[in-house]
Amino acid sequence: MPQPPAPRKTTGRPARISRTEILRTALRIVTDEGVARLTMRRLASEVGSTPMALYHHVRDKEELLLLLLDDYAAQHLHRPSTAPTEPRERVIAAATAIHEVLADCPWVVEVLTADDLMSKSALWFVEQIVDGLTACGLTLESAVHGYRAIWYYTAGEIVIRTTAAHRRAADDRPTYRERVFTDLDPDELPRLAEVSDRWAPLTAQDIYVHGLTALVNGLLARPD
Repeated sequence: MPQPPAPRKTTGRPARISRTEILRTALRIVTDEGVARLTMRRLASEVGSTPMALYHHVRDKEELLLLLLDDYAAQHLHRPSTAPTEPRERVIAAATAIHEVLADCPWVVEVLTADDLMSKSALWFVEQIVDGLTACGLTLESAVHGYRAIWYYTAGEIVIRTTAAHRRAADDRPTYRERVFTDLDPDELPRLAEVSDRWAPLTAQDIYVHGLTALVNGLLARPD
């Protein structure tokens, strides 16, 4: 007796995905592995879809990173209910707020240090810094340069501290610097030799606000 024909196998359509799912998965990748590991092909595989399907939700990786930045800033970077009235203090408060938010999320700094991406949600804080510097006597052009110096200091501090923390977590052996500092010649490098046994704990201290204050004071020492 002839057997009925086997049902035809169909590949079917890829599972429907949402922008929320895409962003959630992209965030997990950049948080756990870094921005370089995020590709549209990798993301599509993670959400069980195809790269072509992702393009219905986001134009490319750059737009995806911008969405992640805006989402993160909207959730974590909140305007204060009151801001310092003194412009110098307003600059320091705005920069400190940016630092506090980014310090817990190094992937954001990794994206922002490209200098061509930024979150619109964070521009209010940039405005406070530029406006505060102009209120202290700088020209608008010098205030922009001042903001750039503050941003470079802020981003650099986070990147260096985070990289060092990752290195210590992965390898508890003494660093090259620590090995060098144990054998300094006090005749050649008297100051460094004197502080060599305290160098590591001293340089590990969180002095961001202290350094920021010194930087702002220096920027405003000779107003235009």
